[in-house]
Amino acid sequence: MPSAAIQLLPLRIDQAAIFHRWLQEPEVILYSLNAFQQMDSPAKVSRWLEATLADPRCLNLGVYLTETQELIGHAGISGISTANQAGEYFILLGETQYWGQGIATEVTRQVVARGFAELGLNRIMLTVSEPNQGGVKAYLRAGFQLEGRLRQACFRNGRFHDKLVMSMLREEWGT
Repeated sequence: MPSAAIQLLPLRIDQAAIFHRWLQEPEVILYSLNAFQQMDSPAKVSRWLEATLADPRCLNLGVYLTETQELIGHAGISGISTANQAGEYFILLGETQYWGQGIATEVTRQVVARGFAELGLNRIMLTVSEPNQGGVKAYLRAGFQLEGRLRQACFRNGRFHDKLVMSMLREEWGT
């Protein structure tokens, strides 16, 4: 999908209902934050979104379709450390009909660019569940490198699986 097809713009607290709908879909949250597994009410989602948007150490962006302004996802960088010039990338594409179209790769590239150019970060890392091969491929295409493995770090659907640690340094960005 061409980069012009999506825009990264601010999120609003009144979009909590959209997040709540996404979080009710098991395949959407399968490899996402543990907290998402417990957000079973609109009130819990609203409290989480409000706290997330208020976090000064987090770049939060909505992923919108340019043509319709429909919110289809959430991405950004959390745990931003100005001392270490580092943060952790995250993405959630809530609208499954847009999976597999290159959107995650494009969003990842755009968020990483902001992290390095606008936030002055030197390192952006992420963790991804190994079974999430679509995510792993998107991150590799966007320029992340495999850094390590957290063995049996995640428990989903009655089984443990490994999480992969990936990162990108400012000096590698754009190469």
